[in-house]
Amino acid sequence: MSVALGVLRLQALVESTEMLHGSLELDQLLRHLLRSVMGRLVIGRAVVAVESEGSLVVAESRGARSLPAGTTFDETTARAAGLDLMFPIGDGEYPVGLLAVGHPPAGRLDDEEQEFLRALLGIAASGIANARAHDEARRLNRRLDQKVHELETMLEFTRTVASAFEPEEIVRMLGLTLSGIWAVSRFASAAWRKGHPPVARHKGLALPAIEVLVEGLAGVDEPVRIGDLPSGELRDALARQQTEVVLPLRSGRELLGMVALGGRGGGAAYGPPELEFGAGLVAQAVMALENAWMVGETLERQRIEKELSLAASIQQGLFPAEMPKLGGIEIAARNRPARQVGGDYYDVIRVNGPDGTRRLLACVADVSGKGLPAALLMSTVQATLRALVGRVTGPGELLAAANDLLQATSPGNRFVTAVLVNVDPSTGAVTYSSAGHNDIVLVKADRSVELLPSTGLVLGLFPGATCEERTITLAPGDLLACYSDGVSEALDGAGNEYSLERLIEAIRQHSREPAQVIVDRVIESVDRFAAGAPQYDDITMMVIRRS
Repeated sequence: MSVALGVLRLQALVESTEMLHGSLELDQLLRHLLRSVMGRLVIGRAVVAVESEGSLVVAESRGARSLPAGTTFDETTARAAGLDLMFPIGDGEYPVGLLAVGHPPAGRLDDEEQEFLRALLGIAASGIANARAHDEARRLNRRLDQKVHELETMLEFTRTVASAFEPEEIVRMLGLTLSGIWAVSRFASAAWRKGHPPVARHKGLALPAIEVLVEGLAGVDEPVRIGDLPSGELRDALARQQTEVVLPLRSGRELLGMVALGGRGGGAAYGPPELEFGAGLVAQAVMALENAWMVGETLERQRIEKELSLAASIQQGLFPAEMPKLGGIEIAARNRPARQVGGDYYDVIRVNGPDGTRRLLACVADVSGKGLPAALLMSTVQATLRALVGRVTGPGELLAAANDLLQATSPGNRFVTAVLVNVDPSTGAVTYSSAGHNDIVLVKADRSVELLPSTGLVLGLFPGATCEERTITLAPGDLLACYSDGVSEALDGAGNEYSLERLIEAIRQHSREPAQVIVDRVIESVDRFAAGAPQYDDITMMVIRRS
Protein backbone atom coordinates (compact mmCIF):
# COMPACT_ATOMS: atom_id res chain seq x y z
CA MET A 1 0.00 0.00 0.00
CA SER A 2 2.80 2.43 0.84
CA VAL A 3 4.56 1.61 -2.44
CA ALA A 4 1.38 2.24 -4.40
CA LEU A 5 0.80 5.51 -2.59
CA GLY A 6 4.39 6.55 -3.40
CA VAL A 7 3.86 5.73 -7.07
CA LEU A 8 0.67 7.78 -7.15
CA ARG A 9 2.41 10.75 -5.55
CA LEU A 10 5.29 10.42 -8.02
CA GLN A 11 2.80 10.40 -10.89
CA ALA A 12 1.09 13.47 -9.41
CA LEU A 13 4.46 15.16 -9.10
CA VAL A 14 5.24 14.43 -12.76
CA GLU A 15 1.85 15.76 -13.84
CA SER A 16 2.32 18.91 -11.76
CA THR A 17 5.78 19.38 -13.22
CA GLU A 18 4.32 19.24 -16.73
CA MET A 19 1.63 21.71 -15.77
CA LEU A 20 3.93 24.08 -13.90
CA HIS A 21 6.49 24.17 -16.72
CA GLY A 22 3.86 24.14 -19.44
CA SER A 23 2.83 27.74 -18.83
CA LEU A 24 4.84 30.96 -18.84
CA GLU A 25 1.95 32.97 -17.38
CA LEU A 26 2.68 33.55 -13.71
CA ASP A 27 -0.96 33.88 -12.61
CA GLN A 28 -1.92 30.66 -14.36
CA LEU A 29 1.07 28.82 -12.88
CA LEU A 30 0.27 29.94 -9.32
CA ARG A 31 -3.39 29.01 -9.65
CA HIS A 32 -2.39 25.51 -10.77
CA LEU A 33 0.07 25.23 -7.89
CA LEU A 34 -2.61 26.18 -5.40
CA ARG A 35 -5.16 23.74 -6.89
CA SER A 36 -2.56 20.94 -6.89
CA VAL A 37 -1.62 21.49 -3.25
CA MET A 38 -5.19 21.86 -2.01
CA GLY A 39 -6.34 18.85 -4.03
CA ARG A 40 -3.53 16.57 -2.96
CA LEU A 41 -3.68 17.57 0.69
CA VAL A 42 -7.47 17.87 0.80
CA ILE A 43 -7.41 21.30 2.46
CA GLY A 44 -9.80 24.25 2.08
CA ARG A 45 -7.52 27.20 2.83
CA ALA A 46 -4.23 28.18 1.19
CA VAL A 47 -2.31 31.29 0.09
CA VAL A 48 0.60 31.76 -2.31
CA ALA A 49 2.71 34.87 -1.84
CA VAL A 50 5.56 35.87 -4.16
CA GLU A 51 8.56 38.12 -3.62
CA SER A 52 8.16 41.65 -5.00
CA GLU A 53 10.67 44.44 -4.33
CA GLY A 54 11.86 42.98 -1.06
CA SER A 55 8.51 41.93 0.41
CA LEU A 56 6.00 39.09 -0.01
CA VAL A 57 2.77 39.95 -1.80
CA VAL A 58 -0.25 37.65 -1.86
CA ALA A 59 -0.69 36.41 -5.46
CA GLU A 60 -3.37 33.70 -5.02
CA SER A 61 -5.70 33.22 -2.06
CA ARG A 62 -8.31 30.53 -1.37
CA GLY A 63 -10.45 30.45 1.75
CA ALA A 64 -8.57 33.29 3.45
CA ARG A 65 -10.55 36.51 3.09
CA SER A 66 -8.24 38.39 5.42
CA LEU A 67 -5.39 37.90 2.92
CA PRO A 68 -6.77 38.93 -0.46
CA ALA A 69 -4.60 38.95 -3.58
CA GLY A 70 -2.50 42.06 -3.97
CA THR A 71 -1.93 42.69 -0.26
CA THR A 72 1.31 42.29 1.63
CA PHE A 73 1.58 38.89 3.26
CA ASP A 74 1.44 39.08 7.04
CA GLU A 75 2.34 35.98 9.05
CA THR A 76 0.23 36.93 12.06
CA THR A 77 -2.83 37.48 9.90
CA ALA A 78 -2.15 34.19 8.13
CA ARG A 79 -1.98 32.22 11.39
CA ALA A 80 -5.12 33.94 12.61
CA ALA A 81 -6.81 32.71 9.42
CA GLY A 82 -5.75 29.16 10.20
CA LEU A 83 -2.79 29.06 7.82
CA ASP A 84 -0.32 27.59 10.29
CA LEU A 85 1.79 25.58 7.89
CA MET A 86 4.21 27.73 5.87
CA PHE A 87 6.71 26.52 3.28
CA PRO A 88 9.25 28.54 1.30
CA ILE A 89 9.08 28.27 -2.48
CA GLY A 90 12.61 27.70 -3.72
CA ASP A 91 15.81 28.35 -1.79
CA GLY A 92 15.04 28.58 1.91
CA GLU A 93 17.47 31.48 2.37
CA TYR A 94 16.35 33.41 -0.75
CA PRO A 95 12.89 32.07 -1.59
CA VAL A 96 10.88 33.36 -4.57
CA GLY A 97 7.70 32.98 -2.59
CA LEU A 98 5.81 31.32 0.25
CA LEU A 99 3.03 28.77 0.52
CA ALA A 100 0.80 28.97 3.58
CA VAL A 101 -1.82 26.23 4.12
CA GLY A 102 -4.16 25.06 6.80
CA HIS A 103 -3.98 21.69 8.52
CA PRO A 104 -5.24 18.69 6.55
CA PRO A 105 -8.14 16.57 7.89
CA ALA A 106 -5.64 14.20 9.51
CA GLY A 107 -4.39 17.15 11.55
CA ARG A 108 -0.81 16.93 10.39
CA LEU A 109 1.32 16.31 7.29
CA ASP A 110 3.25 13.05 7.34
CA ASP A 111 6.84 12.89 6.15
CA GLU A 112 5.91 11.71 2.65
CA GLU A 113 3.39 14.53 2.20
CA GLN A 114 5.96 17.08 3.34
CA GLU A 115 8.53 15.57 1.00
CA PHE A 116 6.01 15.71 -1.85
CA LEU A 117 5.19 19.30 -0.99
CA ARG A 118 8.85 20.39 -0.89
CA ALA A 119 9.48 18.69 -4.27
CA LEU A 120 6.45 20.37 -5.76
CA LEU A 121 7.48 23.78 -4.44
CA GLY A 122 11.00 23.28 -5.80
CA ILE A 123 9.53 22.60 -9.22
CA ALA A 124 7.22 25.60 -8.80
CA ALA A 125 10.19 27.82 -7.95
CA SER A 126 11.84 27.12 -11.31
CA GLY A 127 8.48 27.63 -13.04
CA ILE A 128 8.02 30.98 -11.27
CA ALA A 129 11.56 32.02 -12.29
CA ASN A 130 10.81 31.08 -15.90
CA ALA A 131 7.50 32.95 -15.87
CA ARG A 132 9.11 36.02 -14.39
CA ALA A 133 11.93 35.90 -16.94
CA HIS A 134 9.27 35.62 -19.64
CA ASP A 135 7.39 38.62 -18.20
CA GLU A 136 10.61 40.67 -18.06
CA ALA A 137 11.44 39.71 -21.65
CA ARG A 138 7.98 40.78 -22.76
CA ARG A 139 8.30 44.02 -20.82
CA LEU A 140 11.68 44.72 -22.38
CA ASN A 141 10.33 43.89 -25.81
CA ARG A 142 7.44 46.28 -25.29
CA ARG A 143 9.87 48.95 -24.14
CA LEU A 144 12.10 48.22 -27.12
CA ASP A 145 9.12 48.46 -29.45
CA GLN A 146 8.23 51.78 -27.83
CA LYS A 147 11.81 53.03 -28.22
CA VAL A 148 11.83 51.99 -31.88
CA HIS A 149 8.53 53.77 -32.39
CA GLU A 150 9.86 56.87 -30.64
CA LEU A 151 13.02 56.79 -32.73
CA GLU A 152 11.00 56.46 -35.92
CA THR A 153 8.82 59.35 -34.76
CA MET A 154 11.90 61.43 -33.95
CA LEU A 155 13.47 60.75 -37.36
CA GLU A 156 10.26 61.50 -39.20
CA PHE A 157 9.74 64.68 -37.19
CA THR A 158 13.34 65.77 -37.82
CA ARG A 159 12.97 65.19 -41.57
CA THR A 160 9.69 67.07 -41.65
CA VAL A 161 10.76 70.16 -39.70
CA ALA A 162 14.17 70.28 -41.42
CA SER A 163 12.38 71.05 -44.67
CA ALA A 164 9.99 73.55 -43.07
CA PHE A 165 10.99 77.22 -43.32
CA GLU A 166 7.91 78.65 -41.64
CA PRO A 167 7.95 78.85 -37.81
CA GLU A 168 4.16 78.37 -37.82
CA GLU A 169 4.53 74.98 -39.50
CA ILE A 170 7.24 73.84 -37.05
CA VAL A 171 5.16 74.81 -34.02
CA ARG A 172 2.14 73.04 -35.52
CA MET A 173 4.13 69.85 -36.19
CA LEU A 174 5.62 69.86 -32.68
CA GLY A 175 2.22 70.09 -31.00
CA LEU A 176 0.62 67.49 -33.26
CA THR A 177 3.52 65.03 -32.89
CA LEU A 178 3.60 65.16 -29.09
CA SER A 179 -0.17 64.98 -28.77
CA GLY A 180 -0.37 62.17 -31.33
CA ILE A 181 2.27 59.85 -29.90
CA TRP A 182 0.73 60.04 -26.40
CA ALA A 183 -2.95 60.32 -27.43
CA VAL A 184 -3.25 63.76 -25.84
CA SER A 185 -6.54 65.51 -26.61
CA ARG A 186 -5.59 68.98 -25.33
CA PHE A 187 -2.34 70.82 -26.05
CA ALA A 188 -0.86 74.22 -26.84
CA SER A 189 2.48 75.13 -28.44
CA ALA A 190 4.03 78.54 -29.06
CA ALA A 191 7.33 80.11 -30.17
CA TRP A 192 8.68 83.63 -30.31
CA ARG A 193 11.86 85.61 -30.90
CA LYS A 194 12.60 89.32 -30.90
CA GLY A 195 12.14 90.80 -34.34
CA HIS A 196 9.76 88.03 -35.45
CA PRO A 197 6.00 87.65 -35.01
CA PRO A 198 5.06 85.10 -32.33
CA VAL A 199 3.39 81.89 -33.52
CA ALA A 200 1.08 79.53 -31.63
CA ARG A 201 -0.99 76.40 -32.14
CA HIS A 202 -3.52 75.16 -29.59
CA LYS A 203 -6.31 72.66 -29.13
CA GLY A 204 -8.35 72.73 -25.97
CA LEU A 205 -5.73 74.77 -24.06
CA ALA A 206 -5.30 78.54 -23.97
CA LEU A 207 -1.92 80.10 -23.22
CA PRO A 208 -1.53 83.41 -21.36
CA ALA A 209 0.49 86.33 -22.75
CA ILE A 210 4.14 85.80 -23.70
CA GLU A 211 5.25 87.97 -20.78
CA VAL A 212 3.52 85.56 -18.39
CA LEU A 213 5.09 82.55 -20.12
CA VAL A 214 8.59 84.04 -19.91
CA GLU A 215 8.19 84.93 -16.24
CA GLY A 216 6.63 81.59 -15.32
CA LEU A 217 9.32 79.53 -17.08
CA ALA A 218 12.28 81.47 -15.70
CA GLY A 219 14.84 78.90 -14.60
CA VAL A 220 12.88 75.97 -16.10
CA ASP A 221 15.25 74.22 -18.52
CA GLU A 222 13.73 70.73 -18.83
CA PRO A 223 10.24 69.25 -19.27
CA VAL A 224 8.39 69.36 -15.95
CA ARG A 225 5.06 68.28 -14.53
CA ILE A 226 2.70 71.13 -13.77
CA GLY A 227 3.17 70.67 -10.03
CA ASP A 228 6.91 71.29 -10.37
CA LEU A 229 6.49 74.69 -12.04
CA PRO A 230 7.29 77.73 -9.89
CA SER A 231 4.14 79.06 -8.27
CA GLY A 232 2.67 82.03 -10.06
CA GLU A 233 0.24 83.18 -12.74
CA LEU A 234 1.41 80.67 -15.37
CA ARG A 235 1.14 77.66 -13.09
CA ASP A 236 -2.32 78.74 -11.90
CA ALA A 237 -3.57 79.37 -15.46
CA LEU A 238 -2.38 75.98 -16.73
CA ALA A 239 -3.51 74.08 -13.64
CA ARG A 240 -7.06 75.42 -14.07
CA GLN A 241 -7.05 73.82 -17.53
CA GLN A 242 -5.80 70.48 -16.14
CA THR A 243 -2.44 70.74 -17.88
CA GLU A 244 -0.08 67.97 -16.79
CA VAL A 245 3.29 68.65 -18.49
CA VAL A 246 5.15 71.73 -19.73
CA LEU A 247 8.12 71.53 -22.13
CA PRO A 248 10.17 74.73 -22.52
CA LEU A 249 11.90 75.51 -25.85
CA ARG A 250 15.35 76.90 -25.10
CA SER A 251 18.42 77.78 -27.12
CA GLY A 252 21.17 78.11 -24.53
CA ARG A 253 19.65 80.36 -21.89
CA GLU A 254 17.20 82.03 -24.29
CA LEU A 255 13.56 80.94 -23.97
CA LEU A 256 12.08 80.59 -27.46
CA GLY A 257 8.74 78.98 -26.69
CA MET A 258 6.92 76.20 -24.86
CA VAL A 259 4.53 73.26 -25.19
CA ALA A 260 1.76 72.46 -22.68
CA LEU A 261 0.09 69.03 -22.68
CA GLY A 262 -3.07 67.74 -21.02
CA GLY A 263 -3.52 64.19 -19.76
CA ARG A 264 -2.52 61.13 -21.80
CA GLY A 265 -5.06 58.79 -23.32
CA GLY A 266 -6.16 56.01 -20.98
CA GLY A 267 -4.97 57.95 -17.94
CA ALA A 268 -1.32 56.88 -18.34
CA ALA A 269 1.23 58.97 -16.48
CA TYR A 270 4.12 60.94 -17.93
CA GLY A 271 7.17 59.10 -16.66
CA PRO A 272 10.88 59.90 -17.05
CA PRO A 273 11.04 58.06 -20.44
CA GLU A 274 8.23 60.24 -21.83
CA LEU A 275 9.78 63.45 -20.54
CA GLU A 276 13.15 62.42 -21.97
CA PHE A 277 11.60 61.74 -25.38
CA GLY A 278 9.75 65.06 -25.22
CA ALA A 279 13.00 66.88 -24.47
CA GLY A 280 14.62 65.30 -27.54
CA LEU A 281 11.73 66.27 -29.79
CA VAL A 282 11.78 69.82 -28.44
CA ALA A 283 15.54 70.10 -29.11
CA GLN A 284 14.94 69.21 -32.77
CA ALA A 285 12.16 71.79 -32.95
CA VAL A 286 14.41 74.51 -31.50
CA MET A 287 17.06 73.84 -34.17
CA ALA A 288 14.41 73.95 -36.89
CA LEU A 289 12.95 77.19 -35.52
CA GLU A 290 16.34 78.89 -35.41
CA ASN A 291 17.01 77.80 -39.00
CA ALA A 292 13.59 79.05 -40.09
CA TRP A 293 14.09 82.41 -38.42
CA MET A 294 17.57 82.69 -39.92
CA VAL A 295 16.24 81.89 -43.40
CA GLY A 296 13.49 84.46 -42.89
CA GLU A 297 16.01 87.08 -41.84
CA THR A 298 18.23 86.24 -44.82
CA LEU A 299 15.33 86.52 -47.25
CA GLU A 300 14.25 89.79 -45.65
CA ARG A 301 17.79 91.17 -45.92
CA GLN A 302 17.95 90.10 -49.54
CA ARG A 303 14.61 91.78 -50.21
CA ILE A 304 15.75 94.99 -48.50
CA GLU A 305 19.09 94.91 -50.31
CA LYS A 306 17.29 94.45 -53.61
CA GLU A 307 14.99 97.36 -52.85
CA LEU A 308 17.93 99.50 -51.70
CA SER A 309 19.84 98.61 -54.85
CA LEU A 310 16.85 99.72 -56.90
CA ALA A 311 16.56 102.87 -54.77
CA ALA A 312 20.28 103.57 -55.27
CA SER A 313 19.95 103.29 -59.05
CA ILE A 314 16.90 105.57 -58.97
CA GLN A 315 18.75 108.05 -56.77
CA GLN A 316 21.77 107.99 -59.03
CA GLY A 317 19.46 109.03 -61.83
CA LEU A 318 18.60 112.18 -59.89
CA PHE A 319 22.16 113.46 -60.27
CA PRO A 320 23.13 115.10 -63.56
CA ALA A 321 24.37 112.55 -66.10
CA GLU A 322 26.93 115.12 -67.19
CA MET A 323 27.70 118.67 -66.20
CA PRO A 324 26.50 121.44 -68.51
CA LYS A 325 29.25 123.59 -70.03
CA LEU A 326 28.81 127.29 -70.55
CA GLY A 327 31.46 129.85 -71.44
CA GLY A 328 34.62 129.50 -69.41
CA ILE A 329 33.00 127.91 -66.39
CA GLU A 330 34.02 124.38 -65.36
CA ILE A 331 31.82 122.51 -62.91
CA ALA A 332 32.58 119.05 -61.52
CA ALA A 333 30.95 117.13 -58.67
CA ARG A 334 31.01 113.74 -57.04
CA ASN A 335 28.84 111.98 -54.46
CA ARG A 336 29.55 108.86 -52.39
CA PRO A 337 26.86 107.77 -49.93
CA ALA A 338 27.80 106.16 -46.62
CA ARG A 339 25.19 103.47 -47.29
CA GLN A 340 23.56 102.20 -50.46
CA VAL A 341 21.47 105.35 -50.61
CA GLY A 342 22.23 108.70 -49.07
CA GLY A 343 20.87 112.12 -48.22
CA ASP A 344 23.34 114.33 -50.09
CA TYR A 345 22.31 115.99 -53.34
CA TYR A 346 23.95 118.09 -56.03
CA ASP A 347 22.64 119.52 -59.27
CA VAL A 348 23.50 122.02 -62.01
CA ILE A 349 20.72 123.60 -64.08
CA ARG A 350 20.83 126.01 -67.03
CA VAL A 351 18.70 129.09 -66.20
CA ASN A 352 18.02 132.50 -67.71
CA GLY A 353 19.22 135.60 -65.96
CA PRO A 354 17.08 138.78 -65.51
CA ASP A 355 18.63 140.20 -68.69
CA GLY A 356 17.97 137.04 -70.65
CA THR A 357 21.57 135.77 -70.53
CA ARG A 358 22.27 132.04 -70.07
CA ARG A 359 23.52 131.19 -66.59
CA LEU A 360 24.25 128.12 -64.45
CA LEU A 361 22.50 127.39 -61.14
CA ALA A 362 24.51 124.97 -59.00
CA CYS A 363 23.21 123.35 -55.82
CA VAL A 364 24.70 121.22 -53.03
CA ALA A 365 22.33 120.01 -50.29
CA ASP A 366 22.67 117.77 -47.26
CA VAL A 367 19.65 116.11 -45.63
CA SER A 368 19.95 115.34 -41.91
CA GLY A 369 20.44 111.65 -41.20
CA LYS A 370 21.54 108.82 -43.46
CA GLY A 371 20.11 105.89 -45.33
CA LEU A 372 16.67 105.46 -46.82
CA PRO A 373 14.79 108.15 -44.80
CA ALA A 374 17.38 110.74 -45.80
CA ALA A 375 17.28 109.54 -49.42
CA LEU A 376 13.51 109.95 -49.57
CA LEU A 377 13.73 113.52 -48.28
CA MET A 378 16.60 114.20 -50.68
CA SER A 379 14.36 113.23 -53.62
CA THR A 380 11.77 115.67 -52.27
CA VAL A 381 14.40 118.44 -52.17
CA GLN A 382 15.44 117.68 -55.75
CA ALA A 383 11.84 117.70 -57.00
CA THR A 384 11.06 120.91 -55.05
CA LEU A 385 14.05 122.87 -56.35
CA ARG A 386 13.52 121.70 -59.92
CA ALA A 387 9.84 122.66 -59.75
CA LEU A 388 10.63 126.13 -58.41
CA VAL A 389 13.38 126.96 -60.90
CA GLY A 390 11.98 129.33 -63.51
CA ARG A 391 9.13 130.49 -61.32
CA VAL A 392 11.26 132.09 -58.61
CA THR A 393 14.14 134.43 -59.38
CA GLY A 394 17.35 134.47 -57.35
CA PRO A 395 18.84 131.77 -55.11
CA GLY A 396 17.61 133.46 -51.91
CA GLU A 397 13.99 133.50 -53.01
CA LEU A 398 14.34 129.93 -54.28
CA LEU A 399 15.59 128.68 -50.91
CA ALA A 400 12.85 130.60 -49.02
CA ALA A 401 10.14 129.07 -51.22
CA ALA A 402 11.68 125.61 -50.85
CA ASN A 403 11.79 126.07 -47.08
CA ASP A 404 8.04 126.73 -46.87
CA LEU A 405 7.22 123.69 -48.99
CA LEU A 406 9.53 121.38 -47.06
CA GLN A 407 8.39 122.70 -43.69
CA ALA A 408 4.80 121.83 -44.56
CA THR A 409 5.51 118.33 -45.86
CA SER A 410 8.64 116.92 -44.18
CA PRO A 411 8.90 115.31 -40.68
CA GLY A 412 9.46 117.75 -37.84
CA ASN A 413 12.80 116.17 -36.89
CA ARG A 414 14.26 116.40 -40.40
CA PHE A 415 15.95 119.38 -41.99
CA VAL A 416 18.11 120.24 -44.98
CA THR A 417 21.15 122.44 -45.43
CA ALA A 418 21.68 123.78 -48.96
CA VAL A 419 23.77 126.23 -50.92
CA LEU A 420 22.70 127.71 -54.30
CA VAL A 421 25.24 129.37 -56.58
CA ASN A 422 24.10 131.36 -59.66
CA VAL A 423 26.99 131.92 -62.10
CA ASP A 424 27.12 134.29 -65.09
CA PRO A 425 29.78 132.74 -67.37
CA SER A 426 30.25 135.89 -69.39
CA THR A 427 31.29 138.07 -66.45
CA GLY A 428 32.14 135.59 -63.66
CA ALA A 429 29.49 137.24 -61.47
CA VAL A 430 28.23 134.88 -58.75
CA THR A 431 25.11 135.30 -56.62
CA TYR A 432 24.83 132.74 -53.83
CA SER A 433 22.67 131.90 -50.81
CA SER A 434 23.42 129.32 -48.13
CA ALA A 435 20.75 127.85 -45.85
CA GLY A 436 22.74 126.68 -42.86
CA HIS A 437 25.28 124.92 -45.08
CA ASN A 438 29.05 124.63 -44.62
CA ASP A 439 31.19 127.62 -45.55
CA ILE A 440 31.90 127.87 -49.26
CA VAL A 441 35.66 127.84 -49.93
CA LEU A 442 36.79 130.53 -52.39
CA VAL A 443 40.32 129.89 -53.68
CA LYS A 444 41.64 132.70 -55.86
CA ALA A 445 44.07 132.42 -58.72
CA ASP A 446 46.93 133.41 -56.40
CA ARG A 447 45.86 130.56 -54.06
CA SER A 448 44.65 132.88 -51.33
CA VAL A 449 41.55 131.59 -49.56
CA GLU A 450 38.32 133.20 -48.41
CA LEU A 451 35.41 131.51 -46.64
CA LEU A 452 31.84 132.45 -47.59
CA PRO A 453 29.60 131.70 -44.57
CA SER A 454 25.96 130.69 -44.41
CA THR A 455 23.39 133.40 -45.12
CA GLY A 456 20.25 131.85 -43.60
CA LEU A 457 18.64 129.12 -41.50
CA VAL A 458 18.35 125.44 -42.44
CA LEU A 459 15.39 124.40 -44.59
CA GLY A 460 12.31 122.61 -43.30
CA LEU A 461 12.20 123.70 -39.65
CA PHE A 462 11.13 127.34 -39.52
CA PRO A 463 8.15 128.62 -41.53
CA GLY A 464 8.68 131.93 -43.29
CA ALA A 465 12.47 131.81 -42.90
CA THR A 466 14.40 133.90 -45.45
CA CYS A 467 17.84 133.50 -46.91
CA GLU A 468 20.09 136.44 -47.81
CA GLU A 469 21.75 136.68 -51.21
CA ARG A 470 25.36 137.79 -51.64
CA THR A 471 27.38 138.55 -54.75
CA ILE A 472 31.03 138.04 -55.66
CA THR A 473 32.97 137.89 -58.91
CA LEU A 474 35.15 134.99 -59.99
CA ALA A 475 38.27 136.15 -61.77
CA PRO A 476 39.95 133.76 -64.23
CA GLY A 477 41.60 130.97 -62.22
CA ASP A 478 39.33 131.49 -59.18
CA LEU A 479 37.22 128.60 -57.90
CA LEU A 480 34.44 127.88 -55.46
CA ALA A 481 34.28 124.60 -53.52
CA CYS A 482 30.95 123.49 -52.06
CA TYR A 483 30.85 120.30 -49.98
CA SER A 484 28.83 118.38 -47.42
CA ASP A 485 30.04 117.88 -43.86
CA GLY A 486 30.84 114.24 -44.70
CA VAL A 487 34.04 115.63 -46.27
CA SER A 488 35.33 117.93 -43.55
CA GLU A 489 34.11 115.69 -40.71
CA ALA A 490 35.39 112.37 -42.08
CA LEU A 491 37.05 110.30 -39.31
CA ASP A 492 40.12 108.13 -39.13
CA GLY A 493 40.36 105.00 -37.01
CA ALA A 494 41.24 107.01 -33.91
CA GLY A 495 38.23 109.31 -34.26
CA ASN A 496 40.16 112.33 -35.55
CA GLU A 497 38.38 114.63 -38.05
CA TYR A 498 39.71 115.38 -41.52
CA SER A 499 38.89 119.08 -40.79
CA LEU A 500 38.26 122.19 -42.87
CA GLU A 501 41.97 123.06 -42.74
CA ARG A 502 42.97 119.82 -44.49
CA LEU A 503 40.20 120.33 -47.04
CA ILE A 504 41.42 123.87 -47.88
CA GLU A 505 45.00 122.65 -48.21
CA ALA A 506 43.96 119.83 -50.57
CA ILE A 507 42.00 122.31 -52.74
CA ARG A 508 44.81 124.87 -52.80
CA GLN A 509 47.35 122.20 -53.75
CA HIS A 510 45.40 121.31 -56.92
CA SER A 511 43.61 124.63 -57.55
CA ARG A 512 45.23 125.17 -60.96
CA GLU A 513 44.12 121.81 -62.29
CA PRO A 514 40.75 121.09 -64.00
CA ALA A 515 37.66 121.03 -61.76
CA GLN A 516 37.16 117.27 -62.05
CA VAL A 517 40.77 116.61 -61.05
CA ILE A 518 40.38 118.83 -57.99
CA VAL A 519 37.25 116.93 -56.90
CA ASP A 520 38.95 113.55 -57.34
CA ARG A 521 42.12 114.61 -55.51
CA VAL A 522 40.18 115.97 -52.54
CA ILE A 523 38.26 112.70 -52.09
CA GLU A 524 41.50 110.74 -52.46
CA SER A 525 42.96 112.92 -49.69
CA VAL A 526 39.98 112.15 -47.46
CA ASP A 527 40.39 108.39 -48.10
CA ARG A 528 44.11 108.51 -47.29
CA PHE A 529 43.34 110.25 -44.03
CA ALA A 530 40.59 107.77 -43.08
CA ALA A 531 43.00 104.87 -43.81
CA GLY A 532 40.25 102.33 -44.17
CA ALA A 533 38.06 103.55 -41.31
CA PRO A 534 34.31 103.24 -42.02
CA GLN A 535 32.61 106.13 -43.82
CA TYR A 536 30.03 107.43 -41.37
CA ASP A 537 28.43 110.16 -43.48
CA ASP A 538 27.64 110.87 -47.12
CA ILE A 539 30.39 112.65 -49.03
CA THR A 540 29.63 115.27 -51.69
CA MET A 541 32.13 117.60 -53.32
CA MET A 542 31.53 120.24 -56.03
CA VAL A 543 34.04 122.62 -57.63
CA ILE A 544 33.04 125.62 -59.80
CA ARG A 545 36.09 127.07 -61.57
CA ARG A 546 36.49 129.95 -63.98
CA SER A 547 39.19 128.83 -66.35
